[in-house]
Amino acid sequence: MNRLAQETSPYLQQHAANPVDWYPWGPEALERSRAEDKPILLSIGYSACHWCHVMAHESFEDPGVAAVMNRLFVSIKVDREERPDLDQIYQTAHQMLSQRTGGWPLTMFLAPDGTPFFGGTYFPKQPRYGLPGFTELCERVAGVWREKRAEIGAQNAEVLDAFERTLPRRSTQDKLDGAPIQALLDTLKANFDARLGGFGAAPKFPHPTDLELCLRKGETGMARTTLERMCEGGIYDQLGGGFCRYSVDAEWKIPHFEKMLYDNGPLLGLLADAWLVTGDALYAQCAGETAAWIMREMQSPEGGYYSSLDADSEHEEGKFYVWDRDEVQKVLTPEEYAVAAAHFGLAQPPNFENRHWHLYVSKPGDSPQIASAREKLFAAREKRVRPGRDEKVLVSWNALAMRGMAHAGRVFGKPAWIASARRALEFIRSKMWRDGRLTATYKDGRAHLNAYLDDYALLVAALLELLQAEFQLRDLDFARQLADVLLDQFEDDADGGFFFTARDHERLIHRPKPGHDHATPSGNAVAAWVLGRLAALTGEQRYARAAERTLELFHPAMREHPGGFAMMAIALDEHLAQPKTLILRGKEDAVDAWRRELAREFMPDTAVLAIADARPGLPPLLDKPRRPQPVNAWLCRGVTCLEPISDLVDLKKILQEKA
Repeated sequence: MNRLAQETSPYLQQHAANPVDWYPWGPEALERSRAEDKPILLSIGYSACHWCHVMAHESFEDPGVAAVMNRLFVSIKVDREERPDLDQIYQTAHQMLSQRTGGWPLTMFLAPDGTPFFGGTYFPKQPRYGLPGFTELCERVAGVWREKRAEIGAQNAEVLDAFERTLPRRSTQDKLDGAPIQALLDTLKANFDARLGGFGAAPKFPHPTDLELCLRKGETGMARTTLERMCEGGIYDQLGGGFCRYSVDAEWKIPHFEKMLYDNGPLLGLLADAWLVTGDALYAQCAGETAAWIMREMQSPEGGYYSSLDADSEHEEGKFYVWDRDEVQKVLTPEEYAVAAAHFGLAQPPNFENRHWHLYVSKPGDSPQIASAREKLFAAREKRVRPGRDEKVLVSWNALAMRGMAHAGRVFGKPAWIASARRALEFIRSKMWRDGRLTATYKDGRAHLNAYLDDYALLVAALLELLQAEFQLRDLDFARQLADVLLDQFEDDADGGFFFTARDHERLIHRPKPGHDHATPSGNAVAAWVLGRLAALTGEQRYARAAERTLELFHPAMREHPGGFAMMAIALDEHLAQPKTLILRGKEDAVDAWRRELAREFMPDTAVLAIADARPGLPPLLDKPRRPQPVNAWLCRGVTCLEPISDLVDLKKILQEKA
């Protein structure tokens, strides 16, 4: 066993028995590289990644390949989920050096100071796909390192300069306005697939923040078509609930089979909002099944949510999920099969590798036969060898799931979903919050690694949602503590915005300040959004100024190239209108009844806090005077509130007028 056996990451542990002399990222490996003047071979991946497994089986498990790696390099293995700081830096470097988009596995060759001089993604053991064989590549790269050191040094200086140019620049001429929001909506319309949903061609990703913006701004058609096609497609697990990471085809039928926590939390919340807007029962069904999957398969006994399910089982991608017709016929009665075959596409030619069927909704409908067929097929599938599960707990991904579970639980009136989110929060608060700071990852009783911008910002967002589901003052206090760390450790005091790593983080070759959404929403955008809302709840102007400075920093880039800025657009939209807060005060039962009623209204720009009378310790903005009516509602924009309203019908009319 190599050094990776001592790590918490399941991905690193998967490589612990490799003959490669792997190091985790850290001072030991970097010092050896410097001392021996050997370049670093950096391999970045994650446990649910299919092509990471392929490269591992082909090359890293092969003693001959390992011998070449051990002779020529100091080899470092990184889990991109535990070290997103390193992944961001070296994915960007790969794009700079190769002029191609990156991916996983990422294979980068670094000088001992960490500066990259060559890289790629997957390399086969033998030459194919137009790529060199991996051992041949290693020999060539090592030769370049020995013979062209001056050229590498010059290129490295250019790379470091290019990194500095990636940081956003504030414009003194630019004033905040809504133009980037409309520009982004226009971009989405131009790229929208009106027939199949989604944006662009295959492969198709869910893009939940883009869809959230569409719903907020009244572009319901794009969100509705996309969610409907996804819920009926193969990207959605028709038997067990939950969404896979993306669809390899334009029709959402065949997914890349890994299932990630970070997709399913936001999509769950989005389904709840789509149901509020449209009333379509499909979204309620899909939300219920996804929430059930999260609680059944992704929540640990301790309360935290696990990270992902693998694409592979028994070394084959999708084997757990796909079917043969005769297998289905053995499980179902003839009557069930006749209906299910038409419903799930089994009456069509095989759609997976030309020999298997992956289920999708070919013929929409509901019937007792479909319901019983689903139950029987699910039970039969449960007997198969399951995909691997990455059981580390990540704060940022847990926060996304918490927010989705709490929001959907509030909308659909499901206390068990809210309780699930609460359990995850209490796990993080008890296991991953120490001495006023978060740790990023937890597994096997060990929490470690400095938390990142996304961990803090997304956890505040989750707390703001839980406050609306069930108000607890300690949640608001926790959100303020997290926000204070954001400002103290991550904010750029000179130019505004937030760095991805804290001030006291390990010094790397670059300190990113990302603003674009990727698979998860931008930490800068979420920070701007939550700080604006926290300022409205607490009156803390330090939060409001930090939010505004972040929006000012990214506004020029949003104006020039709006694509990818959906979460920032949401934050900008709320800032321009000022955050809305609806404060319900009164008798506990009556206040809770109003909260449940208002949860059925689509008000994405309004935080609704139901707070019973006699709650001590509230901030002045929430500490409204007691009145004789059972419930009184204060509707506020920023820190300015209307006169209290004590009739629910009147309140709903005013909310519609103020929308």
